Amino acid sequence: MAVLLTIKQAAEFLGVSPKTIRRWEKAGKIKSFRTEGGHRRFDREDLLKYKSSELLTVGYARTHKKKSEKHLQKQISCIKNYCKHYEFNCEIIEDVCSDINSKNRELQELIRLICNQQVKRLILTHQDKLLNPVDNLIITICYMFKVEVIILYASEEEMIKESLIEDFKDIIVPLKHHCDYKDNQTNDKVLHTREKII
Repeated sequence: MAVLLTIKQAAEFLGVSPKTIRRWEKAGKIKSFRTEGGHRRFDREDLLKYKSSELLTVGYARTHKKKSEKHLQKQISCIKNYCKHYEFNCEIIEDVCSDINSKNRELQELIRLICNQQVKRLILTHQDKLLNPVDNLIITICYMFKVEVIILYASEEEMIKESLIEDFKDIIVPLKHHCDYKDNQTNDKVLHTREKII
């Protein structure tokens, strides 16, 4: 037996607003049934299929006009390889722009997708230790709309460096605990010996 949801319940189930549900229904993305009173009802099974298949993985490759096309292609390649490895069906947004402005269509499209709750995860690449203002803005918006953000390193050198740091941590932390434990054992022996003497 089908479980039918009201528009409010459907919105809560998909984690979107009732306004978004109406827009998706109008666009034909999801189907609804009408009661005798003319109220919308949504089949939970249909929504479950939509929920698992329709949210996007978006790769955002961005470069300044001053930088080369090669830099942009490097980011795109990095994102595609990552998505291929994890079997994500990824939509790439390429943005060649100097800064944040109202004419930046690619940035507007990305923000629109996130705000319309059509994005499950966003993949970014960067080479700098500090993210630029555009990336910080996007990450803040993703946080507000519960979008997973994955940050990759576009440079192989950075990836190797990061991997070495993680390996180093894996060695140092247990070693530190071992040394602390040995120091405590030595201290206990010294204290115990001192007590015997006294």
